[in-house]
Amino acid sequence: MSNLPNISEILRNIFAALISQFEDFVPRVLGCLIILIIGYLVAKAVKIIIQQILSKIGFDRIGDRLNEIGIIKQLKTEISLSDIVAKIFYYYLLLIFLTLAAEKLGVDTITNMVLSLVNFIPKLIAGAILLQIGIMLSDAIKTAVTALCKSFNIASAKLIGNIAFVFFLIITFITALKQIGMETAMLESSFLLVIGGVVIAFGIGYGIASRDVLANIISSFYSKKNYREGQLIKIDNVKGVITKIDNTSVTIVNDTTTTIVPLQLFQTRQVEIFN
Repeated sequence: MSNLPNISEILRNIFAALISQFEDFVPRVLGCLIILIIGYLVAKAVKIIIQQILSKIGFDRIGDRLNEIGIIKQLKTEISLSDIVAKIFYYYLLLIFLTLAAEKLGVDTITNMVLSLVNFIPKLIAGAILLQIGIMLSDAIKTAVTALCKSFNIASAKLIGNIAFVFFLIITFITALKQIGMETAMLESSFLLVIGGVVIAFGIGYGIASRDVLANIISSFYSKKNYREGQLIKIDNVKGVITKIDNTSVTIVNDTTTTIVPLQLFQTRQVEIFN
């Protein structure tokens, strides 16, 4: 019987150990709460200051330019860059103070998790900036391609411009994902396969459908130098004065009619020029 453990003594030791741990843990919890409260107040103040400064210097003008892009309008949302930047700094400061609070608490798992988030924020910011620049650049390319196609009287100029926009936007999106550290090799391979098939199919289909337009464009390089506005010419049974020459056709006006002749006919028909 003398070898039996003293139950009351064991319970006292356990209780004393719990009290000791509790006395050590409570100050750490209080310190953690104080750090979090200070962090919240600092982050809130910094957010307000940054938002006011960026608004006053006209930083939102870039956001206004983004809001004019078609894809942003379709999302029915408005971008305020000063608000976005201010919120990024707000959450970044919160994460920094959360890291300090986790270290004060002494929980390594929470500390490591928050540190990972803090290290991820700069990559996320860089990716967001890259995506923003990519959207603006894609929209500029879309506008340029659409204007170029319209100048050559190419059908579906708007469709071609939208295809160019989506193409460069996807490239920008993949690059932004790579910037924030995501694996994009499979996505890039799939995109190249899909875009390659679409381009080939579109090229063949559009080439067949627009062969006359392309023929006129090619003919313009050879025919336009021989003719000028104000000349009196005769082609087939049409005689009149050239009033307009564009990339695909020539407009001939006489006393009774106005005739638009495709430029490719100037390569295959006899044309008389009167002095």
